[in-house]
Amino acid sequence: MHAGVLEVGNALLQTTQSDAFTQIQNDALLSSSLWVNIALAGLAILLFVYMGRTVTSSRARFIWAATLMVPLVSISSYLGLVSGLTVGFIEMPAGHALAGQEVMSQWGRYLTWALSTPMILLALGLLADVDRGSLFTVIAADIGMCVTGLAAALVTSSYMIRWAFYVVSCAFFVVVLYALLTEWADAASEAGTGEIFSTLRVMTVVLWLGYPIIWALGVEGLAIVESVGLTSWGYSALDVFAKYVFAFLLLRWVAANERTVTTSQRTGAGSVSADD
Repeated sequence: MHAGVLEVGNALLQTTQSDAFTQIQNDALLSSSLWVNIALAGLAILLFVYMGRTVTSSRARFIWAATLMVPLVSISSYLGLVSGLTVGFIEMPAGHALAGQEVMSQWGRYLTWALSTPMILLALGLLADVDRGSLFTVIAADIGMCVTGLAAALVTSSYMIRWAFYVVSCAFFVVVLYALLTEWADAASEAGTGEIFSTLRVMTVVLWLGYPIIWALGVEGLAIVESVGLTSWGYSALDVFAKYVFAFLLLRWVAANERTVTTSQRTGAGSVSADD
């Protein structure tokens, strides 16, 4: 147990934070992918605070608070990445296209996703007024997806096990997709929020599918794209739309339709309510 921890620790700490910071800053493509998100997350925080000033009902404020957490988590995460705090260098295992080479791992991104994506799903679940059991199951599957994705990125002992974790992560993802496309969509229609939920659902499903694709094609997977900077920009571009644009559309609708959000048409005892 202790040997395994030390092995992971040594794998991630072969380069100091200062060295990692310098390497990131010297790579214009990589550093820009991080600084752009820091700036956009900061602007999103200010904008969302302003947009939420007129929201008063419990359910609407719950949605607003969950959504506001997304850029708050993101700005913290991207500061960790750009500083070198949540960046490591791992040696790829035999069988990988870059076997034996040290590759930068932005493992801090997985921490971001493990904290921010549950907030996105919480906001969507509140919007659709889904029951507590479904909300818990989907958020738990989402966290499982992020944690096993992190494992897939950090395993250096076996190329096969990296992909095994990737498959498990995708299996968790299927649970999230199934709920968004079926059960939650039906609940939103009953709650009177079907139109905006449909828009946000399509946006979420399409954009979230991009993350495992980038992993598979990038340096962590098949390394068809060997540039860490390009891979980072792929993730960062998805974050911009899946987080900030998504949150803006949701909050704008909630602010303009607070009465609909407050007076859910569902009467099930298990539905999520900020007043429970």
